Formats: sequence, structure tokens, C-alpha cells
Amino acid sequence: MRKLIIFFLLTIITHAIVAQELNCRVQVISQQIQGTNKKIFETLQSAIYEFLNNKKWTTTTFSTDERIECTIMINLTEQVSVDQFKGTLQIQATRPVFNSNYNSTLLNYKDLDLDFRYVEFQSLDFSETSFSNNLTSVLAYWAYVIIGLDFDSFSLEGGTEYFQKAEVIVNNASNATEKGWKAFDSNTHKNRYWFIEDILDDKYRPVREFIYRYHRLGMDIMAEKTIEGRAEIAEDFKLLQKVYRDKPSPFMPFYQSLFDAKVDEFVNVFTESFSEEKTRVANILIEIDPANALKYQKIQAQ
Repeated sequence: MRKLIIFFLLTIITHAIVAQELNCRVQVISQQIQGTNKKIFETLQSAIYEFLNNKKWTTTTFSTDERIECTIMINLTEQVSVDQFKGTLQIQATRPVFNSNYNSTLLNYKDLDLDFRYVEFQSLDFSETSFSNNLTSVLAYWAYVIIGLDFDSFSLEGGTEYFQKAEVIVNNASNATEKGWKAFDSNTHKNRYWFIEDILDDKYRPVREFIYRYHRLGMDIMAEKTIEGRAEIAEDFKLLQKVYRDKPSPFMPFYQSLFDAKVDEFVNVFTESFSEEKTRVANILIEIDPANALKYQKIQAQ
């Protein structure tokens, strides 16, 4: 009896210590779809939640409190047939900052090309070696991107293995009829093909180095060494400046996604800085992210 109790205790403890990689909140919005049994969308939401959170995506052991916080919001805009739906996918992911209760946004991206078939209670199957289901391929692609960015933020180019897995998904889907997987699917390069293409392109390595240095050598030490952490980040902006000036392509979706995730955080970090650093950082940010120039001007105004 005592051995049985110990066995159950060990099982409970092991379950508490070892967890999957993602802690993903899922929302399926279907207001624009009329005349359909809404129960199917509740079932879909539950199925996606289970697919993302219960699958083991890596060989790394995660504890429960190490799981990557993320959100997937699917906005369905069209029902093409009984089992075919179209819409968009909003992906957000964060990582904790050491010695604080603050989570820093890693990714805030809108995938415009969601097109899939689903029948209520259908199992969501995925294969790393072939393409068979567009919905699970899209979800797996973004799961690997999220994990890759998280690993990149803790070690220099630490997420390469997972970005390569996302690239394999793109290659497997090269003959798919659904959009988002091919270079010519987007005139502005804002799709899954170009996003992972940029991440793995050597010309964008400074962006990945920035992600590591910004989080690990900047944000993670600011609770104890605010001035030193902020100085590191101010210097790190030169990595992004190099990419911006070299302009590997006219659109640079991966590069721009960083600012979409970080613009407000950049402003908040430097509003408490000293005058010279504020001016220097604001000038660089206005140059390399002109779309958000008005926000960066607030750094000097405060």
C-alpha cells in the first residue's frame, strides 16, 4: 500500500514538473458567419486549444511555469461551403522578464491567409513530413515560430531548429491550393513564406542578435541594473539600424514584426532615461521605424 501511495505521489509530482511548451489561449470569433450551427465553432476552439497545448513540440523539458504564454485569435469572415472557412489569425506571444512581474511581447502578427476545412469533432492531425491539413499546418507553423522566438530571446540564435521546422512546413505546403505558403501569394511579402524566409536569411541575423541581446542582456538585468540594461538596449538598436540601412528587401516582414510587438515597450523603457540617451535612441528609432515616429517623439517629450 505504501509503495502504491509513493507511486501516485511521484506521478503527480512528475506531472506538475514536466509540461508541454505552450500555454496558449485560443479564441474563435464567428460573428460574420451567419446561418450556421454555432456549436461547431466552440468545438473547433476546443480542438485547437488541445492541439496547441497538449502536443510536445520540442525535446526540451519545460516546467509548468516555464510554458510560453501565447494567444491565437481566429476571426472567421467567410463560410465557403459546409466545411470550408476563411478568415484571419492573430498571433501574440510573450516571455517573462527576470526578477519582475512584467511580460515582454515577442510576437504580435496577423496572418491574413487562413483557409481551411473542418467538420465538427474532426480530429486535428499533423505530420512533420507531409502536408495533409491546412489548419494544423498553419497552427504548427506558428507554434514553431513562437517557440523559436522564445529560444532566440534566451540564447543567441537558439531558435534555429524550430524555425527550420517551420520552414519544412512551408516546403511541404508548396503545392497546397490555400494561400500563404508561396512567395507569389503576397505582393507585400506579408505571409508565412516570407516571414520564415527572412528569419533564416543571413541578412537578418542582426535582428535575431538584437532579440537575444535586448531580452537577455538588457531587459533581464534592468530590475537590478536599470542604467546598464538600458545602455545595452540603446547600443543594440544599431543592429536594427544596420539591417534597415542595408534594406535586404523593400518589405521586410520579420523586421517590421519586431516593431509591431515592441514599439510601446521601446518608448516606455527610455522615457525615464537621461536627456542625451533619450535623444540618441529617439533619433535611431525614428530613422529605422518611421511609421511609428510620432510615438518615438514621446521619448524626448517626457
